[in-house]
Amino acid sequence: MNFLRRRLTGEYEVDEFGFDRELTDQVLLSLLRPVYEKYFRVEVRGIENIPADGGALVVANHSGVLPLDGLMLQVAVHDHHPARRHLRLLAADLVFMLPVVNELARKAGHTLACAEDAQALLERGEVVGVMPEGFKGLGKPFAQRYKLQRFGRGGFVSTALRAGVPIVPCSVVGAEEIYPMIGNARTVARLLGLPYFPITPTFPLLGPLGAVPLPTKWTIQFGEPIPTDGYSSEAADDPMLMFNLTDQVRETIQHTLYELLVQRRSVFL
Repeated sequence: MNFLRRRLTGEYEVDEFGFDRELTDQVLLSLLRPVYEKYFRVEVRGIENIPADGGALVVANHSGVLPLDGLMLQVAVHDHHPARRHLRLLAADLVFMLPVVNELARKAGHTLACAEDAQALLERGEVVGVMPEGFKGLGKPFAQRYKLQRFGRGGFVSTALRAGVPIVPCSVVGAEEIYPMIGNARTVARLLGLPYFPITPTFPLLGPLGAVPLPTKWTIQFGEPIPTDGYSSEAADDPMLMFNLTDQVRETIQHTLYELLVQRRSVFL
């Protein structure tokens, strides 16, 4: 009742990025939790590698046609971390161009994937999540599953260095198979202004029913943090250091993905 009263009277707090902590805790995460626990049956490992307080940059692989992996990461960090920390995801421009989705993303703590916003969040002690593969990872063909795409130019490394926060590599197994993408209708994608238009064994053949993800079993593993506070203030402008750290993070995630794939019994168990 108190929650509803505050909603009706406007007596609730929203930060400068639009994050509504109470709505996220009480409603948004509650809606995602059954999908996380019952449908994808997510197993989390290494949550202790996210610090108890202070800023940290979680860098994860990206896949699955729709960005459900980011939402499951949010639930994983909040529900399994002893400090119940919130993961502030950096999202693509497209997210903030879609009606309803834009508003919900802001309320859930997402913000535009730009260095300024990321650094501001990190410097005030938030856990920030980034998926450097972007749409290249999200919309890659099923034949390329678990093969990481390019990580851009290392902008996330520069941001972490400037804020002096650790980088936590994160590997997600299970998301690649929820929508096996066997084709891309590029003409349709251009007409709709989308980066890709997926063709899967069930979509668009089965219509809306084909948009239901397959109930794969997920594993999310947070790796050992890579510290950045030992570098000088000029380190963020060193292209070679940028390249080396970006490559280290990418290789760590890729190696962990292969290890997790070897360990899993099947896609669905």
